Amino acid sequence: MSAVDTALNNERICVVGLGLIGGSIARGLRAAGYRGTISAGVADRAEADGARALGLADRAETNLTRAVDGATLVVLAVPIGAMPGVFADIVDGLAPDAVVTDTGSTKLSVIADARAGLGAAIGRFVPGHPIAGTERSGLDAGFATLFEQRRVILTPTPETDRDALSRVEALWSALGARVSEMDAAHHDEVLAATSHLPHVLAFTLVDTLARMAERTEIFEYAAGGFADFTRIASSNPDLWGDIVTANHDAILPVLDRYIGDLEAVRTAIAAGDRATLATTFGQAKTARDGFAAGRG
Repeated sequence: MSAVDTALNNERICVVGLGLIGGSIARGLRAAGYRGTISAGVADRAEADGARALGLADRAETNLTRAVDGATLVVLAVPIGAMPGVFADIVDGLAPDAVVTDTGSTKLSVIADARAGLGAAIGRFVPGHPIAGTERSGLDAGFATLFEQRRVILTPTPETDRDALSRVEALWSALGARVSEMDAAHHDEVLAATSHLPHVLAFTLVDTLARMAERTEIFEYAAGGFADFTRIASSNPDLWGDIVTANHDAILPVLDRYIGDLEAVRTAIAAGDRATLATTFGQAKTARDGFAAGRG
């Protein structure tokens, strides 16, 4: 993580949602030396008590209007499906110069929600998405180093104020992330292929196997490859249902392409066409090895 600069220390930060992402932001800020105040918006009193006990926030509120009161930088780390309500709840509590950003996995839908909910404050909104995570959720899921050397994509809108953008960049840089900018529509296309589709496949495969008559034996003998491929099927199903629904325009074309390629593999297997299988599997290995090498 980078050292927190003076400007960031002067921010009063509010994190709405203290699950894996929000909790890791709070933990990471403290680990990086952030000396300002952190307030939090949480779902209920039990979460508020837990947040304070874990040191995630100096103040935790279930009322989001009160949670953002006095904050200069607000981070929305809530599920995609909760975004419309959250924008509506915070808008009356925002200071005139407060910057708002989010961590959602889709960007076009969140930008539409922000325009509807924030109104004239849309210029202080910076859409963002950290490409980091695990299958865990809840107050105990976060950890301070989650964003180190991970990409964070910001997708500023035509209305986004440049000062607001630089302040959000400073937040993510302090957490050790590599920040880049991207068009929102392109972001949704890229993430549909690299994140949303794999989750759809993992959830569907595990569900298919779980409904087979011999499922007990299947899972008993499943090895490391099965565990690696299906790890993300342990992710929050409600959260991912919201994500794939919100990004359906980008997901459906890549899902259709995958189904077509899978049908071609099925045809090759049925025909005993080892040459086609070798070509497909070989191309996949080369691409995967290159990806792995690039990640060090």
